Amino acid sequence: MKVNNQNKHFIQTLSPINTVSEEFAKAGTDERGAVFTRREVVDFILDLSGYVPSRKLQNLRLLEPSFGCGDFLIPAIERLMSSLKNQLVSPNVTTLKECIRAVELHAESYQKTRKEVYKILNRYNLTTIQIEELLNTWLIQGDFLLTEFDQLFTHVVGNPPYIRNEAVPSVLMTEYRKRFQTIYDRADIYVPFIEYSLSLLCEGGTLGFICADRWMKNRYGGPLRKLIAEQYHLRIYVDMVGSSAFHSEVIAYPAITIIAKEPTGPTTIIKRPEIDSTFLQEIFHTLKSDATAKGVGVETTLVNSDDSPWMFGESSTLNLVRRLERDFPTLEEVGCKVGIGVATGADRVFIAQLGEMDVEEDRKIPLITTKDIQTGEINWKGYGVINPFDKKGKLVSLAEYPKLRAYLELHRDIIEQRHISKKNPHAWYRTIDRINIELVTRPKLLIPDIKSYVHIVYEKGKFYPHHNLYYITSQDWDLESLSVILRSGIARLFIETYSTRMHGNCLRFQAQYLRRIRIPHWSAIPDNIRQEIRRIAKKDDKVARNHIVSVLYSLSPTERAIIEK
Repeated sequence: MKVNNQNKHFIQTLSPINTVSEEFAKAGTDERGAVFTRREVVDFILDLSGYVPSRKLQNLRLLEPSFGCGDFLIPAIERLMSSLKNQLVSPNVTTLKECIRAVELHAESYQKTRKEVYKILNRYNLTTIQIEELLNTWLIQGDFLLTEFDQLFTHVVGNPPYIRNEAVPSVLMTEYRKRFQTIYDRADIYVPFIEYSLSLLCEGGTLGFICADRWMKNRYGGPLRKLIAEQYHLRIYVDMVGSSAFHSEVIAYPAITIIAKEPTGPTTIIKRPEIDSTFLQEIFHTLKSDATAKGVGVETTLVNSDDSPWMFGESSTLNLVRRLERDFPTLEEVGCKVGIGVATGADRVFIAQLGEMDVEEDRKIPLITTKDIQTGEINWKGYGVINPFDKKGKLVSLAEYPKLRAYLELHRDIIEQRHISKKNPHAWYRTIDRINIELVTRPKLLIPDIKSYVHIVYEKGKFYPHHNLYYITSQDWDLESLSVILRSGIARLFIETYSTRMHGNCLRFQAQYLRRIRIPHWSAIPDNIRQEIRRIAKKDDKVARNHIVSVLYSLSPTERAIIEK
């Protein structure tokens, strides 16, 4: 079905979806993932995309899929009008009508921006009727992911919304999954925004987006990375870690991607540019004259040709990572298991001081959290978690545990608000993650989820980890010795290469990244070196740690310097 831009912006045959989408359109800024981009960044993206006034922009077709308050749309219109002025071409409906399409879900933002665009067009010799005709053609109030278009585009630019899939109404999410192949695992909604936008490019067309960089490395971004690797060219990647690209702070750092519908080739990388219009202009002009220039931190690389994470680190670091990946097995291949602690969905009910939980003794277990290991040693605060599972992993019968039943019934209204309880009412009192009681007594290495440095603590086997802690267990490796290797810089090397940066320049120590760490088999290490590693584990000797790792991995002086850094 083609869109009638004046009236119909949703798939009309799906009225339940229309209703939900229209309600979603009334959501607040946070609920609909609205983040507003600074003008200097917008101009930079338009420049990099090639939508510049020196071109005959009336011959191009630009799409803005989530225009919000016009951060991208208004500068694009101003460039279009400047282009006509440069050519001494008078603006008219015939010339302008097909130049722009812009979509916005939020009704209030749509109306506000429409008025601003009217003011801009009113500066030119256009009648009210002509302006209204352009507005009705250019601007679409509706759900971009459900909107069909009657043309392809030379340019798609913008800042797609940041919305986790669980925040999207289920009926909409179901429809999105039918339409878009890249929605995988817990993908944010900007993933299908990118897929659909790419599909709307004409041959040689360019997409210029700024959005969170998580999809470039996370598991959920795999299908989208594969799609781009097979059908498109990542021309430019701009690392915006630590930059103030938006008018408000965001948890995840963004990146700018310029992706073209053309055969793949080298990617130009720009690292952490200063958000200053003069400096960004200097970068742009450098790229125009010589894409390999180093004067403003510009370099080139080739991204992977499959769904694996994109790596944009220094070439020497990436070479070391690739060498270790070639020569050594992964953490799990040497007999280590990576997991994450328990998520309950209602910590204020399931977690409390162990001695204050009025439930049967075998229904509560000691819990360890990030607060308990802040110093690098275990300083347990006395908390525990209620365990509703038996040793076989099945929910216990509340009839057999009267104290547990009374406690859970007292908090039933809170527990049943969780998605997992609504999904399975008969198991309303389960924790989100199944608790494996055997994990309590197993020795483990504990690693906080988010940290600016590698923080690894050995736990002898007394506690169950909370969901903000990842853990490593092993029947093959001596865990205290393993902690020596990981704390040497080996863990950070892989985490920095594969992890996304969070607010505060912190790293994510997620299981998907920890599993990429390469390590030798414990049994393959000579006895004298194993004894030395055990000795180092008893004291915090950084120099000895780096030396033993250099021996284990046969590091060159240059490689050792990278590890030590």
